[in-house]
Amino acid sequence: MIKEESLLKSNILWKPSEEWILNSNLTEFSKQVEFPLLPYEHFHGWSVEQPEEFWSALWDFANIIGEKGERVLLPPADGGMLGAKWFPDASLNFAENLLSGEEGSVAVIVAGEDGISRSYTWGDLRGKVARAQEGLKSLGVSSGDRVAGVVTNGLEALVALLATTSLGAVWTSCSPDFGSQGIVDRIGQVKPKVLIVSLDYQYNGKFFDIRENIKAVCKVLEGVSAIVTLTEEVDGSIKHANKVLSWEELCQEGPTVPEYTRVPFDHPLYILYTSGTTGLPKAIVHSVGGTLIKHLNEHQLHCDVKPGDVMYWYTNTAWMMYPWLVSGLASGAAILLYDGSPLRKDHIGILWEIAEKVGVTHFGTSPKYLETLQKASYSIGQEHNLPHLRSVLSCGAPLSAEQYDWVYDHIKKDIMLASISGGTEIIGCFVMGSPVHPVRRGEITCKALGMAVDILDENGISVHNQKGDLVCTKPFPSMPLTFWGVDGDTRYESAYFADRPGIWTHGDLAEQTAEHSLIIYGRADTTLNPGGVRIGTAEIYRVVEQIPEIEDSLVFGLPNDGDEEIVLCIVTKDGKLDDILADSIRKNVRKKASPRHVPRRIYCVKEVPYTINGKKVEGAARSAILGQTIKNKGSLNNPECLQDYNSLSERSYL
Repeated sequence: MIKEESLLKSNILWKPSEEWILNSNLTEFSKQVEFPLLPYEHFHGWSVEQPEEFWSALWDFANIIGEKGERVLLPPADGGMLGAKWFPDASLNFAENLLSGEEGSVAVIVAGEDGISRSYTWGDLRGKVARAQEGLKSLGVSSGDRVAGVVTNGLEALVALLATTSLGAVWTSCSPDFGSQGIVDRIGQVKPKVLIVSLDYQYNGKFFDIRENIKAVCKVLEGVSAIVTLTEEVDGSIKHANKVLSWEELCQEGPTVPEYTRVPFDHPLYILYTSGTTGLPKAIVHSVGGTLIKHLNEHQLHCDVKPGDVMYWYTNTAWMMYPWLVSGLASGAAILLYDGSPLRKDHIGILWEIAEKVGVTHFGTSPKYLETLQKASYSIGQEHNLPHLRSVLSCGAPLSAEQYDWVYDHIKKDIMLASISGGTEIIGCFVMGSPVHPVRRGEITCKALGMAVDILDENGISVHNQKGDLVCTKPFPSMPLTFWGVDGDTRYESAYFADRPGIWTHGDLAEQTAEHSLIIYGRADTTLNPGGVRIGTAEIYRVVEQIPEIEDSLVFGLPNDGDEEIVLCIVTKDGKLDDILADSIRKNVRKKASPRHVPRRIYCVKEVPYTINGKKVEGAARSAILGQTIKNKGSLNNPECLQDYNSLSERSYL
């Protein structure tokens, strides 16, 4: 509903109407379990205190296809989190649950920089998956084998993923814009039986031929029995000891309906990779049942996804949000697959044009994308008619308070804005939005159901209205099975349980408010500590990136006589930094954050380093300045920009 006068006097930007709340999946679920939905804190408490009841009820509510079994949770003997067994008697297939839509209803819409290509019904999709399944079976793929894709976000990648998982095999993927070493560092770890590759792609109007990269990858990958190229004809230049065939050859014959190999709940489904900016990427193994039930929880209860909705998230095939989007099919929603630049050079609003045409209901994006539109003065609500849009979702970095304002002023008044936060490690979220809560400026709405989220101080005490570490204190189904490779269990435990045995410490600096909403201040490993006070980089970004002259920025700390000083690197529109701008930056930071947040050094740089998934990499810039080794540059989208940082300490600053 449109803001009322009373809302304008508070930090509440939107409230769901009574009708919105009444018609929500969350309200329907609360009726099913016969537990009052409000106050939400009690409902959430029930979901974590009675996990068997909650997750079993969710299985039923979401109509998961498969045998649930009698038992829901076998808790670890030591009372901690590691070793929990969920639905130990269950049997299900991931693809079967995603391919259960009505024959003639639209399941997938494919689009690119030239607009919408075409749409496919569930019947179309099942037929394509059945033929790809037959092709993979002919190549010897069976339950537990790995199939890897170096693929764009198109129909073929989706069909390959579903065909792989229909067989009980494991899917893993990279985006084609990774360098050859970045690809090898990831999928090389898991030794796939079949490799499916794009040999070229388009981005922002440019054509990229990556045959040389693919050749380099194929030379060093071990255990690959066949390579499938997404071209009409086999590319003879790719030499391999075994079989090379085209996608058309793989899918040339087969049945019209797939067969489904049902597997245990904890059978491996996906292998995802951390960004790997501090070393070889962690290959994280996720389960069939854990992934499915976690995504159904988030989509249906928190995002209010319903049959007939159209879900979209701007993502590539390497990011966690790709499988998150794909799972939307399990809720009966159509998914929009977009391949290309989100900001086409001659049409900055291309994504919204497509969203308008196909009736997107849930639009997923990032703070950086919204910031770019804001600085370009592109008013989405004026340019596009979006009657079906019900929610805008954002992740990848904290969404600033000012961006909340901009969304409601320039996209749509009556929508649920949800900043969500979790990670590749859990293939989902710890904190999310909700269709029954008000949206508070600059705050994440609530803790995700079934997730025992808390904020702990350095003494392990739960705190409110102060910064601490975001943790989870009880098991949940989408915890990783392991890290792939030697000593995987040990490396997994070390990554998340070393600081607090038995408690998942995620690595985010966060705060829970008196209203039970949450604020994320950034990664704990990039937290600044000037004078011993913990400061999140997001607190500085939200101020600096509102300054019109600044196009981008990077914040990190450098050691200084036993303390730490804050360094700010900025990209300006004219490539210059003078005393006037530096003074304006410091005044704004002092006023809108605090004197402790004021940067000691300000440099002007040409670019900010990003991962291929669009995340700023403060640690790489810091290492470059200190002359330290920058591990796994293959994770970076623009590693060449770090040369600018190598000599930064020798340059003058303001």
